[in-house]
Amino acid sequence: MADLSEHPYPDIRDPRVMVAVPRERRAAMAALWALAERLTKLLADATEPLIGQIKLAWWRDMTGLLAADPAALPKGEPLLAELQATWGGQGDLAPLVDAAEALLLAEDEATRAEAARAFGEALFALSGGAGGARWGLLWAAVQQSDAAAARLLFAEARGPAPRRAEFHGARALLMLDRWAAAIAARDGERRWRNEGLLLFRVGLFGR
Repeated sequence: MADLSEHPYPDIRDPRVMVAVPRERRAAMAALWALAERLTKLLADATEPLIGQIKLAWWRDMTGLLAADPAALPKGEPLLAELQATWGGQGDLAPLVDAAEALLLAEDEATRAEAARAFGEALFALSGGAGGARWGLLWAAVQQSDAAAARLLFAEARGPAPRRAEFHGARALLMLDRWAAAIAARDGERRWRNEGLLLFRVGLFGR
């Protein structure tokens, strides 16, 4: 498994988090979060919103096929193959694409934050739990090229912590939420050793 310990945002594929995912769900989670990363890169690379929308529309079509007719998915795209093997006919991933598009088109602080929350909530829901809003705000903050826009998202992410019960026993998602909170508390400044200790504590004790 890839070393994601210094990834720009908390990722369930980090081995320290993945150990909290039931073994039978790990391949599906890896594929899902790989899709989230692909969408994130698409947003970062979109120099023109229209080009980004065209690429997102392709992924929206692919998620539709994945849910309704996975055998019809085109061959040759490794990520699609992973998704077909683990998500074929099992779930609708389109809300993730929709939230990514909303962030792409956001023109003000409020709509940007709303799209960020929606992306995180969709990803956490598909990952088998709830929550995700705070993670989504951090995820969007670290993508911002404008420092003021990033600070506003970091500030939003420093809101009240969701209760452990809200994660429905999904320890990995609780770890991601608390990890996101620690990064947001420092406006994105990373302290890798402290983050590792936090993951160990939350993973072991749930707090």
